[in-house]
Amino acid sequence: MTVERIGPPLTAGERETLRTFLDFHRATLAMKCEGLSEEQLRRKASPPSQLSLLGLVRHMAEVERAWFRRVINAEEVPWLWSEVGDYQEAFNADASTMEEVFTAWETEIEHSRRIEAAAESLEVRGYQPRWEKEVSLRLVMLHLIHEYARHNGHADFLREAIDGVTGA
Repeated sequence: MTVERIGPPLTAGERETLRTFLDFHRATLAMKCEGLSEEQLRRKASPPSQLSLLGLVRHMAEVERAWFRRVINAEEVPWLWSEVGDYQEAFNADASTMEEVFTAWETEIEHSRRIEAAAESLEVRGYQPRWEKEVSLRLVMLHLIHEYARHNGHADFLREAIDGVTGA
């Protein structure tokens, strides 16, 4: 399957721009994983680090779930891979299958898209318990763009180390 990545619009409104940049970064992570075997996706960056492409996808599924479902939508859903709410635990993909991880990630992205589309505006607020503050949907979308951009940099290095593929 080929990942389709659409470039963000150059002259759209704020919400469409945020939505498209977020989808651009989601697609970038998918592209970095495209065509690799489960073994390659599990390859760790630099032992003893747990960082792998599969771990990055697990982590981003957890991030999507926490920020959109738990914070903005106030859903009382459990964490996917941590009993104590630790995002870092998601990086260790040793006990997960590729199918399980990608299914969870894609499911959380669909929930996030649904929640964002249903929100009246970017001013919709949710409560972030770690910060003990209310946050806007705008901040959540920007935070996820930041998370993906940062981790896509990691994904660049991981992919190059696996098979030499670089770029985009």
